[in-house]
Amino acid sequence: MTLSALEPVVPDAEAISTADAAVDRVRSYLATGTPRATRIRVRVEDNGEVVVVPRAAVELFAQILAHMAAGHGVTVVPEHAELTTQQAATLLNVSRPYLIGLLDAGEIDYRRVGKHRRVRAASLLAYQRRDDRRRRAAADELAELTEEMGLYE
Repeated sequence: MTLSALEPVVPDAEAISTADAAVDRVRSYLATGTPRATRIRVRVEDNGEVVVVPRAAVELFAQILAHMAAGHGVTVVPEHAELTTQQAATLLNVSRPYLIGLLDAGEIDYRRVGKHRRVRAASLLAYQRRDDRRRRAAADELAELTEEMGLYE
């Protein structure tokens, strides 16, 4: 996977507006449509053709639209993708040397290809979820201590 493949699609003003208008309709359909449907029929406006797609793809599409509507860039990375250390560091928004430290500490699984390390996207995302949980727990504990000490107003 090339680094350019990981470049986010950054929405312009028109794309933000279009995504904002679409996200509520897609979410509404998902909430009120047949909840057990595993396949969803989508009609193409230009020619009326109907395409059948997996429900999970439409749910992912709704998430992408929500991020775009908020003006955020979006990158889709398959979980089986193997990333270079620079790509993995970019996705985590950390320096490459910091990422290497995480790899060497066993925080994130990787494999070697010759002299180079390759990080599976699934392992990187699992680390990110664990790290997010640790950060939330620490913030909750800090808020609780602050409240107990009467410093919370």
